[in-house]
Amino acid sequence: MNKNIIYGVVLAICTLACSETPLQEGPNNIVFDKVGATYVPSNAIEGELLIKFLPCMQGTLDKWSNNSVTFGKKELDEALSSLKTYSIERTFPINKKTEDKARKAGINLWYTIKFDNNIDLSKAIETLSNINGIEKIQCNSPILVDRNRKKPVIIGNEQLNARVSRAAAKFNDPGLKYQWGYINSGEYPFEKEWASAEIGSDVNCAEAWEICTGDPSIIVAVLDEAVMWSHPDLAANMWTNPDEVIGSDIDADGNGYKGDRHGYNFVKNSSVISWNSQFDTGHGTHIAGTIAAVNGNGEGVCGIAGGSNGQGGVKIMSCQIIDGEYSVSLAQEAAAIKYAADNGAVIIQCSWGYNSVNANPLLGFVPGPGSEDEWANMYPIEKEAIDYFINNAGDPNGVIEGGIAIYACGNEYSESSAFPAKYSKCVSVGALAADFTPASYSNYDEGVTFSAPGGDTEYYGTVNENEDIYDMDNCMGAILSTLIENGQPTYGYYEGTSMSCPHVTGVAALGLSYAVKMRRHFKAEEFVQLMQETAKDLDGYFVGQKQFNYNHSTPGLAVTMMDLSLYRGKMGKLVDAGALLKAIANSGSDMKIPNIYIAPDNQKSIDLAKIFLNGESLTYSCTVENSDIATGVVSGTKLTVTGVKSGITTATIKIGDSKEQTITITVREKSNNNGWL
Repeated sequence: MNKNIIYGVVLAICTLACSETPLQEGPNNIVFDKVGATYVPSNAIEGELLIKFLPCMQGTLDKWSNNSVTFGKKELDEALSSLKTYSIERTFPINKKTEDKARKAGINLWYTIKFDNNIDLSKAIETLSNINGIEKIQCNSPILVDRNRKKPVIIGNEQLNARVSRAAAKFNDPGLKYQWGYINSGEYPFEKEWASAEIGSDVNCAEAWEICTGDPSIIVAVLDEAVMWSHPDLAANMWTNPDEVIGSDIDADGNGYKGDRHGYNFVKNSSVISWNSQFDTGHGTHIAGTIAAVNGNGEGVCGIAGGSNGQGGVKIMSCQIIDGEYSVSLAQEAAAIKYAADNGAVIIQCSWGYNSVNANPLLGFVPGPGSEDEWANMYPIEKEAIDYFINNAGDPNGVIEGGIAIYACGNEYSESSAFPAKYSKCVSVGALAADFTPASYSNYDEGVTFSAPGGDTEYYGTVNENEDIYDMDNCMGAILSTLIENGQPTYGYYEGTSMSCPHVTGVAALGLSYAVKMRRHFKAEEFVQLMQETAKDLDGYFVGQKQFNYNHSTPGLAVTMMDLSLYRGKMGKLVDAGALLKAIANSGSDMKIPNIYIAPDNQKSIDLAKIFLNGESLTYSCTVENSDIATGVVSGTKLTVTGVKSGITTATIKIGDSKEQTITITVREKSNNNGWL
């Protein structure tokens, strides 16, 4: 959540930030079921509802045709006809490779229906709620965008090159010496009697980078504004779908999306990821830079997992949910989350969320959901999409089984994390200043998982002096990263839990990169637990009071005191990349050769070198028990299995001189690309 940008989503306000002006009030979003309420939110999309069918309807749904507005079920079809329904579509498009996962999760049962806009939504809900086979009915609402937002502090590459070095830098990127969130040298150009910088108030990249700098097999999906994939400091680390061409009208890989080369624009249902609007703030590009700006290319800034010498960084997938003055609906947001899981992302980076329940209305905030049950009941499709990602991203036989959903906890100065961050299965991130203290604006809560550098210009700044007009060096209290200005690549500063969130994401991606190198396997929850075990305790720094200047110039609130003892046990721990990487080698479990499912006359290949430590130097052989069902051949480190006829057999792979593994090979026909018969 960027402190300078605000977005509203359905229930109240979905903030990427706090604002200096009162936020817009957002309407409630109510989920409807057979015993539910009948209130319709004021910003609900007219003539549109989201419905989830019961599993018993699967046979009917399988017979449904994409271009049909009937399901062949009399009661349901009569109801749809009475609404003058003109469009029905699956909310989550079919991905041929992952449809079986969608069906297992039940997420395939969500449909979007569009009907006559003149029909009252309450009447439509009442009509459909009487139909057997429908489990849930929900209004679809758009994200609201507040235009009263400040711009980031822009600084060009030329200015970065001209600035004086403060600390030794591992890479030759000129901005690294100002990225105190990575390596905090304790130096500050504007010491105040109440504020300073402390050595070690960072995510410990100095130690981590001696071990690993990233791996391109790890994919992070940034759900935000567009990531400028052509930015010279990001281009080499962008995820690329090699089969797709931007703007194409062909879905070359069968994942349900056309032309999605670097991700997808879910706002406009387009493969064209767009950052040229006058309203684009560069927020998504800034976040991406913290995670994976290219390291060692002599350009701009560094990313926590950005590789070395211009290569080898983790990959960024852009899932665009804000496009200038337009934004996704709740259904489109959920589709973006599922897309990330289905296309290889193992982390979703989400610097947004609803306002916290304790957000102060006197400061212009509209409180959001209070409990996990309340949030889940209000946003079932959102929760199901997050659960789908957590349960289905990654690879049971790869580095990580499941996905990690990382959310900013909010910037409402509130004693409660926002949702979805507060969801018990998500990672919730708070923000720190450069001296281990909580950032003045950061929410705090027992449910906050981690904290990380987010900047705090209200702490380091001066009353009546707006951070936008600071001398560039005085922005050390904020976070430097890649940015966009007028559609062109540049660099600049933001602050907020929006900025601390990608610090945690970057550390997680760096840790998984090292797990790739060490051939370690983790379940997602195990990996998050290891991050917690290796993180730094913060409570010892929360002593006494902290002075900050609320909004720099707000009458009566210019000088505000924080009681730091209130934050103990409520800011999580400070992620430590160095300690995490050191713990990787002796944690998790050994990677194993996966069981193989294959159709007759098809082949599947596995690179065994990616499964075993130092696997490139090992020798391998394969023996299949029943060669009438399948055959297996090893060439170098590559195992190729060919299906012969339907059946089940085993194969024993010998690794080096002393190890072997036995796997199961299942050969059988597929059913219309929708799973196994």
